Amino acid sequence: MVATPRAGSPNRSQHANLLLDYPDLLPLAVAACTDDPEPRVGTGPFSPGFHLPEAGDDVREFFSAATARWQELGHYQDHRVTLLDLTGNPGTQTTKTFASLLIVARAVEYIRRSGESVMIFSPTSANKGTALRDAVLRALDAGLAEPEQLRVTTVAPRGCLPKLRGSRLSTDPALRALNPVLVYPGAEPEGVKAIGREFADRNADRVLAEQGCRLWFSLELANYLVADTARAFFEQTVDPIRADGPQRLHAHAVSSAFGLLGYHKGLDVLESAGRFDPALRPASLLVQHLGTPDMVLNLRHGDFDRASLPAYTMDGGLYRQDGDPRFPQTTFDPDEVLDPTFYTHAPATSPAMNAIIKGHGGDGIVVSLHECLERYPFVRQWLAPTGRPLPADPRMLREWSLTMALTGVLNAVDRSLIDPGRDLVVHGSGSYTTADYEPLAADALTEVRDAGDIAAALLGSR
Repeated sequence: MVATPRAGSPNRSQHANLLLDYPDLLPLAVAACTDDPEPRVGTGPFSPGFHLPEAGDDVREFFSAATARWQELGHYQDHRVTLLDLTGNPGTQTTKTFASLLIVARAVEYIRRSGESVMIFSPTSANKGTALRDAVLRALDAGLAEPEQLRVTTVAPRGCLPKLRGSRLSTDPALRALNPVLVYPGAEPEGVKAIGREFADRNADRVLAEQGCRLWFSLELANYLVADTARAFFEQTVDPIRADGPQRLHAHAVSSAFGLLGYHKGLDVLESAGRFDPALRPASLLVQHLGTPDMVLNLRHGDFDRASLPAYTMDGGLYRQDGDPRFPQTTFDPDEVLDPTFYTHAPATSPAMNAIIKGHGGDGIVVSLHECLERYPFVRQWLAPTGRPLPADPRMLREWSLTMALTGVLNAVDRSLIDPGRDLVVHGSGSYTTADYEPLAADALTEVRDAGDIAAALLGSR
């Protein structure tokens, strides 16, 4: 029998700016995430380093979008459920805001120190690219750089087009030319990573010679871990984990689990500083969908082989299985893609996440669209008093991360995959609807099928 969640108090919420409120801890996070904070030029791929501009009024305005909320949702069975809402920036409504602001701030500081221009280049399934573009525009609007000095190019799978957002970077002809959005029509969405990497490896020197820009291929784990460490700092400020309190579990809808890895790296920082007891470290719950359940498969079976998926049989218009509680009991399609944002196969981050779960507890669970729709009224009730209410019509939802995470938590509790009595923290890593943004116009897109096409789009020839 499914229990009904009890609503929490909408007044029990606290806020922070994750990039401005922890000036003593973020340098420690940088040191924990990289061996060398200095710029990397000459040999190997370019990096602007990890230095940030001084926090004057212009920089503070730029970072003002980096807000997070700690919001009690209520109780489910014997669990208190809290939302770590990372969707507060209206320009993105995803957690990618935080890392993207840091990435752009690092580029700004490099531009100021060196006098050189920087083109940030990144493959994306949608949200990462949206956040980078939003951060670049915020930097330009704050006067931190000139349009020719700070640029961004993204390449996204064609299946993610409905999630791409228009902005002044796409409507202003000059800015659109400097900050193109490339679209990959290949059958395998994750192909954007391969063609993007190939282009960067082959053409970084050419971009510098012909356009006077350092090409920064920013899709590296360290570039995202630093910002995500602040989730742990925020938690320990507003709702510290205590030895005399309930144990805790953190749940996150994941593709590569950058967010959870960053959170645990933040706990490493706090432990090293003597500000957190390692014995209190929370468990983790990975939530995935059937399109890419790779991290859950690897956690449970040690590989990414889809042969380990349970066998589904058609019954009453739905596919069903009851042999493995970590996979959907019902689904419209065993191969469905619930949200194209989650597109990473065989992520290199799996061993690190597996080790964290082995050492500190947790599990993984895969959800289906049918299960999310079954839970939708409960989830909508919980989120109604927060800054991320769900639409009455789920067909308007374009980003399913938060709904997936809450559905996974509810299913995991009902299937006894979570220890009784734990406090549950759900990372609200993304949630937006068709009413939240203007889609990117067709004339702002350029189709590319390989690295040569990217070179032609950016440099005029293959």
